[in-house]
Amino acid sequence: MKSDMGGAAAVLGTILAAADLHLPIRLIGIIPSAENHIDRLAYRPGDVISSYSGKTIEIINTDAEGRLLLADGLSYILKNYTLDHLIDLATLTGSAVQTFGYLGGALFSNNASLSDELMKASIESGEKIWPLPLWEEYEKELESTIADIRHFHNSPLAGAAVAAKFLESFIGGFASWAHLDIAAVALKETVFSKEKVGTGFGVDLLISWLENFQGN
Repeated sequence: MKSDMGGAAAVLGTILAAADLHLPIRLIGIIPSAENHIDRLAYRPGDVISSYSGKTIEIINTDAEGRLLLADGLSYILKNYTLDHLIDLATLTGSAVQTFGYLGGALFSNNASLSDELMKASIESGEKIWPLPLWEEYEKELESTIADIRHFHNSPLAGAAVAAKFLESFIGGFASWAHLDIAAVALKETVFSKEKVGTGFGVDLLISWLENFQGN
């Protein structure tokens, strides 16, 4: 479970690196976090909860809790800040691992220019990502009869894409958003440790993107 904070670590690492490099960019990082354990208030499959955005969400699988936090984080930052671009990172799905193995992360974006810029930064940094589609047909997998949306589709197919579509429903039509599913690359084995260790994946990628953004 130590890999489940990989997205938060990348955001924090990028903020610190950008500050150390004195990049003249207004950079805002949001890290939604919560205690993850069972108590009398824990939600259950079939429950309907309210999100920060006001949308109601039907709970299908309690192991898919990260996307609920991330949805609130996206809604929060868009409500409280004026942004040019919005990028989130999360160790979100095993589906991304099945797609790329342990070699790279999945990129989903509603903006072709932003996607191209991130791919350029991927090549420059050596942190591999690759774009996957946000097809409208995936929205059917999230239809609920008792809430505005359900957060999981209980299918072994297209898990990373459906998760990305869930997140997209919380950005309110914001025109320059990218989601990086880094589940496959947040940890790796090393000769210096008996266990897998955190890679910091995403920091070099985002710093390369920010430096290019500054140059333009």
